[in-house]
Amino acid sequence: MELIQLTPHSEVDPSQPLRAPGDILLHAYLIPSALNPAQLARRSGIPSDHIKAFIADTHPITPKTALRLSLIFDTTAFYWLALQARYDLERAKPAIRAYRPLVD
Repeated sequence: MELIQLTPHSEVDPSQPLRAPGDILLHAYLIPSALNPAQLARRSGIPSDHIKAFIADTHPITPKTALRLSLIFDTTAFYWLALQARYDLERAKPAIRAYRPLVD
């Protein structure tokens, strides 16, 4: 079994545009699969209102949801969590730009 190599300086490709995980869920998975939130809810066990909240960017994708999406769309749970983490980190950056590292 090969594990992903993570280091303290691991980063994602900054040339990729930042998109909300719900936007990716909608445009890369639901629309091409001809699924609506209610159909995905029935197949995955994720409440329909949660799916709509992901798409509206009002609720984050949780580990439990990531596991369910990975089963439905043949991805990994890590993929969904990484999308959410990248999105959350990029949105948080403007608020912490004034802080400096401990090491000079």
